[in-house]
Amino acid sequence: MLDLTGVCSGYGETQVLYGLNLTAQAGKVTAILGRNGAGKSTTLKTVMGLLPVRQGEVRLQGHPLNGKPPYAVANAGIGYVPETRDIFPSLSVKENLELAASRGRSGDWTMDTVIDLFPRLGERLANGGQQLSGGEQQMLAIARALLLNPVLLMLDEPTEGLAPIIVKLIYDKLQELRQAGQTIVLVEQNFGFATALADDVAVVGKGQVVWTGTPADIKADSKLQHTWLGV
Repeated sequence: MLDLTGVCSGYGETQVLYGLNLTAQAGKVTAILGRNGAGKSTTLKTVMGLLPVRQGEVRLQGHPLNGKPPYAVANAGIGYVPETRDIFPSLSVKENLELAASRGRSGDWTMDTVIDLFPRLGERLANGGQQLSGGEQQMLAIARALLLNPVLLMLDEPTEGLAPIIVKLIYDKLQELRQAGQTIVLVEQNFGFATALADDVAVVGKGQVVWTGTPADIKADSKLQHTWLGV
C-alpha cells in the first residue's frame, strides 16, 4: 500500500530523515515507534507532502507521491490525522464534517456512518470545535479523515493527552476499522496501545527504520525496547 524508499527529509536546513525505508501492507495496521525526535511525525508529514522529499521515493499503491501538494496526496487516497488534530475551531462539528465530505472520494464513509462510529459527534453537531473536549476533538479529526474515504489512514499520536477511558474508546474504534480492512499507519508513544493494535511494527531511530517485526517480537525484546524506545 505505502512504500518509502531511501527517503530524506527535514525542516529548512535541518535534516531529520536519512534514507528511511518503510513499507505498510494493505489491510494491516503498521505502528511506527521511536523516541521523541526520532523522525516519526516527520515521516508522516513527508508522506503528506507537508515536507519535501529531498531524496528517495514515496509511493502509494505503486504510484509516486513525490512533489505532490497535500491536497493531491489526500485526493490520491490518504487520510491524515495530525498530532495537533487541526479541526476548524470556529466551525461547528457538523460544518467540520460537511467540509470534509464535500472534498472526499466516493465510498462507504458518509456523515451517517462516521456518526454511527462516533455517536458522541451526533450529539454535538451544533457545537463549535472550540467547545469540544480533547477526546471529542480527536473523534472529529478521525471522522473527518474517514470522510475522505481513504485507502490509507495515518494517525499521529492519537492518544496523546487523553483520559484512559477515551484512549480505550479510540482503541476500540481503531480496532473496528482494522477488522473492516482499513489500512492504517499509526505513530504512537503509548507502547501498549500500539502493540495491541498493530499487525506490524517499525522502530525509527536517528531518522531511519532500525528494526521491523511483529508486536510479539518487540514485546519479547527488552533490550530493543530500552535502546530505541526508552521503555
